[in-house]
Amino acid sequence: MAVVSAPRDVSAPPAVPPRSPAPRRRRAGAARRRAGMLMVAPAFLHALIWIGIPVIAAFVLSFTNYDVLTQPRFNGIQNYVDALTDPVFRRGMVNTLVYAFFTVPVAMGIALLIALMLDTQLRARALFRTAVFIPQVTATIAVALVWLWIYDPRNGLLNAVLGFFGIPAQNWLSSTTWAMPSVIAVGIWQGIGLKMLIYLAALQSLPKDVYEAASVDGASKTRQFFSITLPLLKPATFFVFVTSVISAFQAFDLIYILTDGGPANTTTMMTYEIYKSAFREFRVGYACAQSIILFVFLLLLTLANRRLNGGDSGRH
Repeated sequence: MAVVSAPRDVSAPPAVPPRSPAPRRRRAGAARRRAGMLMVAPAFLHALIWIGIPVIAAFVLSFTNYDVLTQPRFNGIQNYVDALTDPVFRRGMVNTLVYAFFTVPVAMGIALLIALMLDTQLRARALFRTAVFIPQVTATIAVALVWLWIYDPRNGLLNAVLGFFGIPAQNWLSSTTWAMPSVIAVGIWQGIGLKMLIYLAALQSLPKDVYEAASVDGASKTRQFFSITLPLLKPATFFVFVTSVISAFQAFDLIYILTDGGPANTTTMMTYEIYKSAFREFRVGYACAQSIILFVFLLLLTLANRRLNGGDSGRH
């Protein structure tokens, strides 16, 4: 018995599996990466030329005896030993720590308080913001010259105000007792503006619904500040702290104009000692070693603060 098979339809083309979009996505991703690298290239070259190479050069020269006029001569870790055993540089390290210890937290607290005040419906808020921020954008030399007049022992404004209340005049910048507090006061005053601006921007970006929910639950303003505002300001606080510490450790202009490191090295700083070693004594290798020590100080403080903040400044 013959079996007849059904005729096959030869007119329909064979099914072709759909083409995978993966190669197209890979090409698009590669194009985006190339575009991103081209955009980052100018900033990368700038950082490499003006930051990376000088840092490497400073690290290499820190192991040499170099005075600009002669060829560098390798001397191992002698520069670091001399720096760490130099009583003047060690006094500068202590003074720098004292200056940062007082200027950073005090300025941060005042800046946060002012930011909270300016975050309300206050009249002439723009005028107050400008007035607080002006010292930050004013040249430090000009600021120091103004404060030289304020601290002048004979015709200064501060002694004139104190004399009005019967308080005797003081030699603010020539006294081993008052020189460092006077410099710290100027540092606090000048550094408030930028910190206030960062805190104000962070406050204005906080979610309002969280505060509305807390008000419905009966939380007071004080409880909202400590339970909501401060935790949400943690990333801004971390950024302000790190930048403020770096700025405090790099304080130089105020010291150079106000006290020149005196009296009796009571206001000398690490940066001022680096300046003296490099540009007055021409001990460039020794100054590079002092700079590396300053860098290590800043790195350790930044890592310690990051550890205290839970390892991630972006977590609340």
